[in-house]
Amino acid sequence: MKISRLLTSFLLIYSGLKLPVAAQPEPSPTSGEEVKACMLRATRFMMDSISYQGAFVWSYLPDLSRFWGEIEALHRTTVWIQPPGTPSMGQILLDAYHATGDEYYYEQARRVADVLIRVQHPEGGWNYVEDLAGEDSLKVFYATIGRQAWRLEEFQHYYGNITFDDEATSLAAKFLLRLYLDKRDAEVGKAVDRVIRLMLDSQYPNGGWPQRYPLRFDHPFRGKKDYSSFVTLNDDVMIDNIDFLIQCYQALGRTDLLEPIHRAMYLLADLQQPAPLAGWSDQYESNELSPAHARSYEPRSINTGVTMNMIRTMCNYYCLTGDERFLEGVPSAIRFIDSLRLSPEDEERWGRPRRREEDILVPRFLRPEDGVPLYVHRKGSNVGNGRYYTDQDISRTIVHYSSALYVNTHELSDRYEELLSTPKEKLTNLSPLLYPERNSAVPRFYYGPGSLRMNPRYPREADEIIRAQSPSGAWIFPLDRISHPYRPMPDDQPESDDSSFESTNEGDEFDTSTYYPTEPVEGISTHVYIRLMTSLIEYLRFDCDTTADSIGKQAHHRRPRLLRFRHRHDDFKR
Repeated sequence: MKISRLLTSFLLIYSGLKLPVAAQPEPSPTSGEEVKACMLRATRFMMDSISYQGAFVWSYLPDLSRFWGEIEALHRTTVWIQPPGTPSMGQILLDAYHATGDEYYYEQARRVADVLIRVQHPEGGWNYVEDLAGEDSLKVFYATIGRQAWRLEEFQHYYGNITFDDEATSLAAKFLLRLYLDKRDAEVGKAVDRVIRLMLDSQYPNGGWPQRYPLRFDHPFRGKKDYSSFVTLNDDVMIDNIDFLIQCYQALGRTDLLEPIHRAMYLLADLQQPAPLAGWSDQYESNELSPAHARSYEPRSINTGVTMNMIRTMCNYYCLTGDERFLEGVPSAIRFIDSLRLSPEDEERWGRPRRREEDILVPRFLRPEDGVPLYVHRKGSNVGNGRYYTDQDISRTIVHYSSALYVNTHELSDRYEELLSTPKEKLTNLSPLLYPERNSAVPRFYYGPGSLRMNPRYPREADEIIRAQSPSGAWIFPLDRISHPYRPMPDDQPESDDSSFESTNEGDEFDTSTYYPTEPVEGISTHVYIRLMTSLIEYLRFDCDTTADSIGKQAHHRRPRLLRFRHRHDDFKR
């Protein structure tokens, strides 16, 4: 969904004409200098008053008494890596630098990079969350707030290694690569080299990547083996790693990366299951490549959400390579999804409205052996007494990871037919894989048109954004998520059949999972800052002449795949 360019209004000047009492003059156009001043005030506030030495979480109460990433952070020294955390802030600072040419933004992006380099693991990547105070401080977080986050099972155990999940490693790496390409800073370049080495060392011979590395097998959970070594597609682990390696191949001339790139891409095509269940799974056993489980509410299954994403990915990879092998499985995958359409009765029991008339409702999880739907439920009130389970009842399923979803296969079919009817040479003309000299895989502006889902409660016009800014430079809006304050949970709770929390995001007072507040809680958040800064940058780039010289020489490049701003909590999937 494209973001429309910011529109400016022009003052009508009536010489000697008295306006009627009811008429109001239109506001004068917002100048580029006003926009730049607003951006600078907001950034100084975020860097000087909100960040900790250049590190960020996601959201903060105005007095900094509490602050959150995907769940509440325990210490001010916390470095949240998942978007829209620290690397995301680095990306928008680079965008501001490229739009204005102001060295201040580069200096602040370099501060963010310094934080990421300080907490970079020896293996070369990052965990979901790091701590500038060191590992002991991070372990306290995992043993308290993390341990009691009922639906956030990835925070209930501290592995001490890195994760490729939720862009934790790939987004930090992409930011550092962009920063390095600007001024070839040697320290930043070494950090990028460490990530490249990690990508190569951690890749399985079959082309896949585990969710975490170095491999750990020490967290079997509720009778199932540790899933962190499985080949992982969930949350675009494979796609994001491939993206980063393509950027390094094109931007750094690393021709040695072509083979691992292709090995990974072709594995994704091969992981499609045979018809009639011609879809993809979230993760696979690393050796036999059979569908596998993950968290308690991610059963071993064929996942229609992942399948939709993989159909789009196969189409993108065809444009990158020109290899028709990537299109071979698309028709059977579309037929598979079409075959899953649920009845009007099931849709009524599901109870969530469709957005478009052409959408169809399908189950998310299908048992690999026979295609039986697996709907996820839970009982209990917290991590100590609660449990997740699956059955074939679509009603009253969990809300933080949807067991069914609305899809539009007509759009996928149209895309497939468009590719078939377009000359291959035209589709591959700007591929950074085939023609690295023609097009950059590294975007000059990370956040651009279509990359942000704009919440209607946030202003979009430049003058509105300026007016929404406080004198301190802050943009203060109601926070998306809050949580119960941490309270130590009693041990040895008996299993509960309580159904009060089966369709809520949070449990009882001991659950530290985040949830939507019933009453507005105002605060400062990185995703609001990123959204509003992106709108102002778009104004400078497209609607104002003041930066034409600074951006005209370097056009906004199309990325190998659709840029999306993933301010999505992994556990709030719709």
